[in-house]
Amino acid sequence: MTTPRPRVLIEDWLPVAELGIESRREAAPIPGQFPKLKTLHVWWARRPLVASSAVVLAGLLPSWSDELRNAFPTAPELQNEVSYRQWLLRLVGIWGDPVRARRALDAANAAGVRLKGNGYGYKPAFKNSPSSTELRLLHDVLTHTWGEMPVVCDPTAGGGSIPWVASRMGLPAVANDLNGVAASVLTAGVAVPARRAGALTPHIRRWGQELVDRVTARLGAYFPRGDGEAIVAYIWANAVPCPRTSRLVPLIKDKWLQKASGKEAAVTMTLEFDGRELREPHFEVVFGRDIDRQDAAAGTVARGKATSPYDNLVIDGSYLKTAAQDGLMTQVLYAVAVRSSSGERSFRSPTSADLEAIAAARRVYAEHAPLWEAHGILPTEELPEGAKTAEPISMGLTRWTDLFAPRQALAHGIFAEEFARLIPDVRAELGDDADDVLVELAMMQGKALNWNSRLSSWDVSRQKVRSTFDTHNLGFKWTFAEFDAAGALYSWCLEQLVDAYEEISRLLSESGRADLVDSDSFTRDVLVSQGSAASLPLEDGSVTHVCMDPPYYDNVMYAELADYFYVWEKRTLGRLLPEFFVDSLTDKDNEAVANPARFAAMGRRRRELADLDYETKMTTIFEEAHRVLRDAGVLSVMFTHKRAEAWDTLGMSLLQSGFTIETSWPVNTESEQSLHQANMNSAASTIMLVCRKRTERNDDHQVYLDDIEHDIRQAAREAATRFQHDGIDGVDLLLSTYGPTLSVISQNWPVYSSTPDADGRDQLLRPEDALALAREEIVDLRRSRLVGQAAKVDGLTDFVLLAWDTFGAREFPFDTARLLALAVGGLDVDELERAKIVSKASGKVKLLAPKERLRRGSDSELPGVTPEASSFEHVIDAVDTALYIAEVDGQQAAKRFLDRHGYTTDAGFISTLQGLANAIPRTKVKGAWVVPEAGLIDTLCTLYFEDVVLPEAEEMAALADPNENTLFDVE
Repeated sequence: MTTPRPRVLIEDWLPVAELGIESRREAAPIPGQFPKLKTLHVWWARRPLVASSAVVLAGLLPSWSDELRNAFPTAPELQNEVSYRQWLLRLVGIWGDPVRARRALDAANAAGVRLKGNGYGYKPAFKNSPSSTELRLLHDVLTHTWGEMPVVCDPTAGGGSIPWVASRMGLPAVANDLNGVAASVLTAGVAVPARRAGALTPHIRRWGQELVDRVTARLGAYFPRGDGEAIVAYIWANAVPCPRTSRLVPLIKDKWLQKASGKEAAVTMTLEFDGRELREPHFEVVFGRDIDRQDAAAGTVARGKATSPYDNLVIDGSYLKTAAQDGLMTQVLYAVAVRSSSGERSFRSPTSADLEAIAAARRVYAEHAPLWEAHGILPTEELPEGAKTAEPISMGLTRWTDLFAPRQALAHGIFAEEFARLIPDVRAELGDDADDVLVELAMMQGKALNWNSRLSSWDVSRQKVRSTFDTHNLGFKWTFAEFDAAGALYSWCLEQLVDAYEEISRLLSESGRADLVDSDSFTRDVLVSQGSAASLPLEDGSVTHVCMDPPYYDNVMYAELADYFYVWEKRTLGRLLPEFFVDSLTDKDNEAVANPARFAAMGRRRRELADLDYETKMTTIFEEAHRVLRDAGVLSVMFTHKRAEAWDTLGMSLLQSGFTIETSWPVNTESEQSLHQANMNSAASTIMLVCRKRTERNDDHQVYLDDIEHDIRQAAREAATRFQHDGIDGVDLLLSTYGPTLSVISQNWPVYSSTPDADGRDQLLRPEDALALAREEIVDLRRSRLVGQAAKVDGLTDFVLLAWDTFGAREFPFDTARLLALAVGGLDVDELERAKIVSKASGKVKLLAPKERLRRGSDSELPGVTPEASSFEHVIDAVDTALYIAEVDGQQAAKRFLDRHGYTTDAGFISTLQGLANAIPRTKVKGAWVVPEAGLIDTLCTLYFEDVVLPEAEEMAALADPNENTLFDVE
């Protein structure tokens, strides 16, 4: 029976542990194992499909009840709460026990044992599709609950995870995005597969091959190959004239091409030939024992400055930029990565044929470019000033075509021209099916652009090409890699397209596929729209679940990055979907991100104005969600950000737009950190906020922060206690309290600050004031867990303990350090720096090792490591001094220090040692401690502090051979 406002499952339960493990399985960078929705086209933030599925369904399914069981007496899935929850797990593809499997895998890895199969006993969740019987029951339950099939809307759909999983479950879905590139990706990745499924695959393959043949036929002359070889990559260096000799200086960090043992390869530079000075160095590839390792490790550029190989004098970074901006920067081909007919990979020096082909390509491009620009084939737009474009602009790359070497731009231009010529041929043969096929074929262009530019590069460690968007920026590269556009690029792009489309459509088709019980299939209704999320093409109250993954404050500048594709794709996709490409560049004015670059003219206020702009736009987006949502509906918001400012602005937007936050769930959705990240911290969890339309209070009583402080602290403590049992830790445990804190505020809104404004009037509470209370509670809770008692030691010691516990790393963001310092005792980062607890630089804070805290002479009265001190004000100074003495003078000297001060029986000293032993990562790599203090504490406690309980050290295996990776990673 439909109720006025059914309580939904996600308000009571979400399987956070299971979803976290499956999300990490899905995000693992294993070729062929992650969702092909990610490989169709670059987008910079996609939530895992398994987590998206669970949030979409749990936000619609009712909480289990006797009424539900009685309504479906023949459905075993609904007969009790345990079976009901297991049914949700099965619907989202979790067909086993990932928690138990993960424990077994961890134990096996620690023991060096490889488990049979994948260790889970079932495929990753996103690959497991519910049957039509299961979907029929799902639809019946949803119709019973809501009176109709509920509509799911994602107003900021981006890469499409949410609408795709909704469509997979046979739910009507609306996918909107402001960005034309995103709307095109939504069309190709969600709408077309939902509508046509596998029926298009033969047409995509057939016409894709036709397009590849046309393009490669025109490019063949510009990419010569030796007998039996295939070109893996051309490896280039940017170069500028030496300011003193005018000879060309290639800008390379080092001369290595491959470092793997037994396969070493590098280049040498020759500056003269037959006694004649060369205008530019001549490069030769050398192998194995012929390599001079010292020379191979020496480059010509480092830390933004260059060194001329002709006189060994420094070339200042300002000269490099000026030369680039004046058009004096050129490119030099210095090696070619090849594969023989037997499949063996190697390198060779550039040949005269290579150089002649490059010169020919440059001439042809120069001839074609003006005509192509006039006829809408090549981009003519300049790079706009922005946060992500500042770096390439500073290096003279002022037009979008400047991001490509001439031969690369020639290849992309020919593709765009041939695509335009293909359109009438496809339409003539396929009729109504044509544009769906063409939209998919246009995805090849995005793939080629991403992998073939002056911002793509050669990865020496993994022996592969890095894509342009290997990281979320437009970072300039001193050296870059070029695809063989005639022999490899477009055939590979087609292969990737077909592979992605086949899986996307297959998984849709398999979900609800006719089985032994049913003979029908499910229709899938997907509406894709392009425009502001503050103005959706929907009727009032027409949506049951607004499920969104909004822009994350200042994490990604989507529009600035998307321009890279937009300027090209409006000349291809824009012929098919012109409504998505109306403007010359992407819409940045209406984009909901905190981008200070938009307010650069406002000087010091630019960050403040960017924050206000983000909050205003998110408020209007949530107000629109409020309008289209039915009164009984659910808003779920997936948010990942460490900065308190981001949560403050998001929370204020939700409160101002009329929502209450009912509950929240932290799900570990990010791929696990590699050993390379051992000294860096990162938030790995996405917080799922579950919201409802707020019922306004009837009383006139004003609520102040003081009135709800107890409730806030209790909610934070309960959340942290609950979620740490689900494996949530560190920064993510802190973030897990933000949702419950915002929930308390929203349930009492409006809430006023305990501090009046400058005129003495009441002012609305900023969420950050309440989040500070939550952080204080977590500090108390975690301190007790670390040292085994609730008592506070001192501010500096507490900060070190809690920093290691929260971040599990030596380095972490300045903003988060500032908040933690405030939470542990009203400290600030400057105080910590003066006490030599931390150093700060470039927006980061670093915990100093005992050796780095050493004080000498007149500074010995200040906090720090002081072996000669008669006493210590802060316990952490005494502990670090003991560790320093143990490291430098040995354990016996440390014992004399401990005895002299009576620390072997000092409760504060012992509890601090216990806390550090629990907090500092006790990880070894090849037998060496990743954090040296862990080893020093281990030895000190083993010898002299038997009451300190040492956790087991985790022995991590060495990194796998990077050369076992495939040639090309996919997005």
